[in-house]
Amino acid sequence: MKIINGGITSPKGFKAAGIHAGLKKSKLDMAMIVSETEAVSAGAFTTNVVKAAPVIWDRKILEKGSARAIVVNSGNANACTGEQGLADARTMAEETAGCLGCSADSVFVASTGVIGVNLDMEKISRGISVLASSLGADGDAAARAILTTDTVKKEAAVTVEIDGRTVTIAGIAKGSGMIHPNMATMLCFITTDAAVSRQALQSMLGRGISDTFNMISVDGDTSTNDSVIVLANGMAGNSLLEEGSDGFSVFEEAFTYVLGQLARMIVRDGEGAGRFIQMKVTGAKSKTDAALMARSVVSSSLVKAAFFGADANWGRILCAMGYSKADFDPLLVDLSFSSAKGEIQVLSAGRPLAFDEGRAKEILLEKEVFATADCHQGSAEAEAWGCDLTYDYVRINGDYRS
Repeated sequence: MKIINGGITSPKGFKAAGIHAGLKKSKLDMAMIVSETEAVSAGAFTTNVVKAAPVIWDRKILEKGSARAIVVNSGNANACTGEQGLADARTMAEETAGCLGCSADSVFVASTGVIGVNLDMEKISRGISVLASSLGADGDAAARAILTTDTVKKEAAVTVEIDGRTVTIAGIAKGSGMIHPNMATMLCFITTDAAVSRQALQSMLGRGISDTFNMISVDGDTSTNDSVIVLANGMAGNSLLEEGSDGFSVFEEAFTYVLGQLARMIVRDGEGAGRFIQMKVTGAKSKTDAALMARSVVSSSLVKAAFFGADANWGRILCAMGYSKADFDPLLVDLSFSSAKGEIQVLSAGRPLAFDEGRAKEILLEKEVFATADCHQGSAEAEAWGCDLTYDYVRINGDYRS
């Protein structure tokens, strides 16, 4: 696998555009991603019972198994907008299809922003027309147009060799707040020129999300709009990838790498975040147990607050592991903290160790901090990623609509 400096248009046969359509005061707010040919599609969406209109539309067209385009707006979630919202999502697909010469059920729609406000369809329609005429190889504007409270764009791209052909996988994402295990207010779009079957692509996406987007937490909220959409157009010319076929494991490793990179970028850009936190659980009885514990720790507001204060309050971590419903013996747990400044162990076989508080604070003051818990009960492990809880998080979300 080779990591490349590229974006959503790095795979063969993909174009994109991003514009300011007037939905937001000045920032880019609409994007379009298009494959030259009909592409195999896969998707995953919010588990929230309250689903935005685009999610309802996308879940329906996913059944077709192929698509050509994704059209996105930011600044308005088109969620909790009733029948009008559903009609507007359909109109976005139909108008995009009209510009591209494809059918409406070949167009995924995504929205992100304020809930409970109808879209300004005059601006949306005008924006779709401009996007379609602006498509090109530079995906930078598209990556920026999908952002809301994000402070940086999020993109990743890699290449792998399969059947002597170079296969490229690329992705962009948005997400900063309302981030919690089982995805959260995030949009993620993946493009690849690999030839891969629909079933294999969907199964791979499910596994990849379990280890990446379902292992991040910023604030414990799950959005109405979460969507991960993948388009694979086969233009790399490799033999069709199926589960277990030659090259499949190489492709899946690279695919999951891209998801993981984007997931960690979302956490690093968490609303008001000052520190990136990685919680690794090792020695667990099962991967499920390890994941439950790791996710519980990064989701804990008390743990997040402790990291904000660079406080080595290991009791909060053990407590969060304890209510995770994982099966483990706390009397066997070792716990340590580490960063670029070094490592310090604070718990051994469930017993507290005397440690230098000043040294611990020095380690925890770094921008990236790692906590590791060894359960000594098996060989399973899992990682979860989160950020600290800061005053700025409250400020950002206290006036989000205004």
